Amino acid sequence: MARVLTPRAEDFPRWYQDLIAKAQLADNGPVRGTMVIRPVGYAIWERMQADMDARIKEQGVQNAYFPLFIPENYLRREADHVEGFSPELAVVTHAGGKELAEPLVVRPTSETVIGEFMAKWVDSYRDLPLLLNQWANVVRWELRPRTFLRTTEFLWQEGHTAHATEQDARDHARDIHKNVYEAFMTEMLAIPVVPGRKTKGERFAGATNTMTVEAMMRDGKALQMGTSHELGQNFAKAFDITYSSAERTVEHAWTTSWGTSTRMLGGLIMVHGDDNGLRLPPRLAPIQVQIMVVKAGEGVAEAAAQLQADLKTAGVRVKLDDRSDIPFGRRAVDAELQGIPIRVEVGPRDLANGNAVVARRVDGSKSPVALAEVATAVVAALKADQQRLYDDALAFRVERTVEVKTLGEAIEASQTGWARVPWSAVGEAGEKEANGKAVTVRCLTREDGSMPESDEEPGLVAYLGRSY
Repeated sequence: MARVLTPRAEDFPRWYQDLIAKAQLADNGPVRGTMVIRPVGYAIWERMQADMDARIKEQGVQNAYFPLFIPENYLRREADHVEGFSPELAVVTHAGGKELAEPLVVRPTSETVIGEFMAKWVDSYRDLPLLLNQWANVVRWELRPRTFLRTTEFLWQEGHTAHATEQDARDHARDIHKNVYEAFMTEMLAIPVVPGRKTKGERFAGATNTMTVEAMMRDGKALQMGTSHELGQNFAKAFDITYSSAERTVEHAWTTSWGTSTRMLGGLIMVHGDDNGLRLPPRLAPIQVQIMVVKAGEGVAEAAAQLQADLKTAGVRVKLDDRSDIPFGRRAVDAELQGIPIRVEVGPRDLANGNAVVARRVDGSKSPVALAEVATAVVAALKADQQRLYDDALAFRVERTVEVKTLGEAIEASQTGWARVPWSAVGEAGEKEANGKAVTVRCLTREDGSMPESDEEPGLVAYLGRSY
């Protein structure tokens, strides 16, 4: 295979950008920090979106849509929220040829505008819980953009809910965190994640608790793949989201918000990609199998069409590539770059022996398989390769995670991976010291890996690392 990408070991950031360009996933937009997601990349996002959307709806959540523009005064009602987002805001001051009486903010997130409508829609405890989600774009003015990971405009889903009790809100935020986000990333993306609680310094602006799922990239850095927030009654009080209780008292609701974005696509590339391109988990791949006509004639086209029909019957997402006017080597390189899990190659020589060649993207193996057995072999390979990607990523994370006892050791270990260190050895002062050296506390967990109830629990473990 001809070298088309900068090797990961030589220059990881350049490899990442090379892969995005050569695999035709995305391009830079005309405004700095924006991106154009190309059809190959968008097909992957659509698969992510469809699976995630189904999981969200299983939690009883309904989709809605809210405006892109938010009155500036909405954000200012929740002081911590506006302070947290202030450096990232894009503000519209002129429209229709005139200066606006009140500036409008291009939504960085929608707690405030949705809070305004929750207050309008909720009257009684019978209206709760109100569980909403939207698929939308947001704008956060990014000073150091990187495609998919940090862009000025990106795509995401954001859930916003209101509840009658603190416990109900807490349970919902944790259900989303575990049964939607963590489950999706492990089962669909084949990415092992560490679920944990953010420190006060890393908490979402306006939240009382933020839970995260953190993944290790192949350069040892961490990527926050998704977050779920308990907002307490902060936004309910700011927007007067009240309800009449069963006891006929007027109470403020308890709210949550949670979100994931196209950042997951960047994580997918950096966890599973190799020097030949992307490696897509079979469950996620828009095209699981590409049947490739090596050379036309001698019944090859007919055999390839039959294989396509057999694989469709077996429930496989399959594409037939019979472009014999394009050199086979070039088509094979493109399939490798785009991470198609399996290629089934059919040529006159193979056909004469009653075989096709099954090439697996994950382990790079190629083997002849009898035509009648291709569908069975492919289904088994897809299942095995999904698991192998997860296992390989988990083994890498375990290898690059070091148990230490002091902050100094944790900062040193974070140069090549993650450190697990007692939170009592770090604390808020140690966290600030680590931040000054480009190391952050990714999350807090209990010793057994379960979710803490608070930052103050004794015996908590902190994960430290460099991050995107």
